[in-house]
Parts: sequence; structure tokens; C-alpha cells
Amino acid sequence: MGPPSTGKTLLARAVAGEAAVPFFSVTGSSFVEMSVGVGAARVRDLFAEVRKRAPAIVFVDEIDAIGRRRSSSGMVVANDEREQTLNQLLAEMDGFDPATGVVVLAATNRPEVLDPALLRPGRFDRQVTIPLPNLAERRATLEVHYRGKQLDTSVDLDVVARDTPGSSGADLANLANEAAINAVRAGRHVLCADDFAQARDRIILGRRGGSNVLLPEEKRAVAVHEAGRRLLADGRSGGQGDDPPRQPGPRGDRAAPRGGTPSLR
Repeated sequence: MGPPSTGKTLLARAVAGEAAVPFFSVTGSSFVEMSVGVGAARVRDLFAEVRKRAPAIVFVDEIDAIGRRRSSSGMVVANDEREQTLNQLLAEMDGFDPATGVVVLAATNRPEVLDPALLRPGRFDRQVTIPLPNLAERRATLEVHYRGKQLDTSVDLDVVARDTPGSSGADLANLANEAAINAVRAGRHVLCADDFAQARDRIILGRRGGSNVLLPEEKRAVAVHEAGRRLLADGRSGGQGDDPPRQPGPRGDRAAPRGGTPSLR
């Protein structure tokens, strides 16, 4: 369990590769159908095939799709098909013989909604939390995503890793793609440090629009307006202005003087 894009599915595949056994990967939503009984039948067929090819590993991705907490007694059941599928999964996991060699793994980023019966001993009693990558892990992830790309000498992946705290593996992959796009737009085959900076700003702040750049006459109008505000603030407070001037930025809504543009002549 853990936040999205932290590598839960990749970790399950790595476990299967290290174990050198058959690997069955399914998603929780693939068991849910409109017709009652279809999902339960799919669970039975899956585990029957797994037992034939044991030892094997079964991986259920996004198990919260079928493993949500069941309704309490007296409440209206919203999805009887989903509950039947969950009941069948619980029954299949109860029937495991330790000698069969079948291991069931599951992944979710919403462990709080899972049914308690799934988490009891003998089922999913071992829980591994995968957090967002730290500095060293982000550095290693960037090396993977920039493998095969030409980097300028100004690029320091340690600096890029420090500038991306709280980023997941998917976020870092997106950063690599945006930096490569910036380099292509500039007609270069080599990525420089400025490409990373622009890519980070685009991901965090959004795309820089050309219409948001102030024209020279607009800059002068804003400067005159803010200077007048400063003079008024200083006069009212005896020279100690408490209303700092606004800093018009290149992003978001275009900065413009309140009450219209004054005459500059």
C-alpha cells in the first residue's frame, strides 16, 4: 500500500521475477460485472488455474475495487455482485494449503476502505507500505529516466533530485519528458539545466501563456498605478507604508490597474 505511482505493481513483478515462478496479474475492476455471479466465477476460474501451475504468485492490483468494506446488517446493499465477488475471494484464500505454494499479493492506495476480513491473519496480514521516494531514490529514478538521453555538463541530477521533493516515479518521468520537449522546441538534442527548470515550472505552475506577458505600455501603466498607491500609503502612515505594491507576474490573470488604465500623458 502507498500513494499512487510509487511502484507497487513494479515491486510485485520484481518479486515474481526473483522467485522465478508463474505470475498472474489481474486488476480488481476486472472481476466486477453487472450480472450477478460473473465476478465470483472469474475468481474461481483464476484460482483453479493458479493451483494447476503452483508454485505461483497471484497479484491483484487495485484490490479496493472489490475489497471494500461490506455493508452492515440492516443496510441496503448497493452492489450485491461486488460483495459476492469479495466473498468468493475470501473463500478461495481460506482454502489454501501451505504446501500448495500459492502466494497472493495485492496493491491499493486506499487501505482504509478495505474489508477487515481481508486483513485478518491468514489472508493479507502482511502489509508493506511503500512511501514516496527520498532524495537518493529520486536520484536513482532520474538516472533510469534519462538513460539514453544526452545531458549537458550543466545538468546535475543531484540538484534536480533536491528540487523535486515529494515527487513520485511518475512525476519524475513526466519531468524527464517535459525537459526533452523543451529541448526539442529549442532545436537542441542535448538537455541543459534550463530545460529542467522550465519543465519543473510548467508542471507546478502550468503552461506559460504568451497572452499573459505584459506589453510595454501595460508595464508602464502598472508602474504608475503602484507608485501612486505607494505615495498614498506613505502619506497616510507618515512615511511608513503598510500596503506593499503588487508584483505583477507572468502567469495567471494579466495584472492591470484597478479602475482602468490612467492617462499617461
